[in-house]
Amino acid sequence: MQPLTAIPTRADIEATHKAIQPLIHRTPVLTCSAINKRAGASLFFKCENFQKVGAFKMRGASNAAVRLSEAERQKGLATHSSGNHAQAVALSAKMLGVPAYIVMPENAPAAKRAATEGYGAQITSCENTLAARESTLQKVVDETGATFIHPYNDYNVIAGQATCAKELLEDVEGLDILTAPVGGGGLMSGTALSARYFAPGVKVYGAEPKAVDDAYRSIQSGQLQSNTTIDTIADGLRTNLGEKTFDILQRELDGIFLVSETEILQAMRLIWERMKIIIEPSCAVPLAAVLKHPEVFGGKRVGVILTGGNVDLDRLPF
Repeated sequence: MQPLTAIPTRADIEATHKAIQPLIHRTPVLTCSAINKRAGASLFFKCENFQKVGAFKMRGASNAAVRLSEAERQKGLATHSSGNHAQAVALSAKMLGVPAYIVMPENAPAAKRAATEGYGAQITSCENTLAARESTLQKVVDETGATFIHPYNDYNVIAGQATCAKELLEDVEGLDILTAPVGGGGLMSGTALSARYFAPGVKVYGAEPKAVDDAYRSIQSGQLQSNTTIDTIADGLRTNLGEKTFDILQRELDGIFLVSETEILQAMRLIWERMKIIIEPSCAVPLAAVLKHPEVFGGKRVGVILTGGNVDLDRLPF
């Protein structure tokens, strides 16, 4: 397969899903009658917290890797990330038998650094700024010849993330709405594309913390916006949209809902308590939006993507 250079088509997503089967889990869909009652809706949770590396990121990273030529792969995979994408690139490289070079900020969670090292990646530390991440990564790429796999602003990554919603739509018939969290927009873009191709009548809504609402402001203004702070517990959603993800979301998304930090924590706790599964704060953002907006979600069949379960258990928020 060749790397994708344009917005993924239905055929691209189908080919991607087939190609990455050996590298991913087909994750389960769970329901909870207590949460349904609270929401006044029928919710179907796609549990990517049970995905390899504990997050949906494995889908996009593995697709970007398998679409490289054998010669490119042998030089290695590279990225900068403090968390789930780092682990996904590292494990993809390990499963394909090639090197992984990961740039991580000095303050990256110890558990995520240890997991990334455990997959055999070579880690380079840098200061906790985007400029430091990018400049350090460039040095690594120059020295090794490895290919940079962007966390979200990459059509190959977007096609991989789209397979999550594709599976959900195959496993649950008659959905009215799909919802997912918005960070860099890779998962949200893929989700919107899968809905358009495989279930055109389904509405697609993003959910975002008020504290980092660049996607909401970007859609409202028609121009890419950025966040001036990253002050949210939803650490996976602190990134800004990229040009590719913004372009897709402008065309395909039905709307974005904003939620407060308190609402995120309440939704996260609800899932822990009632479903008995571990999710990270970013996952709780769509459920918080569903609970906040019964005028949109009430009485509907709603697919909710739970994006990951990598929580620092020494720093629980409740």
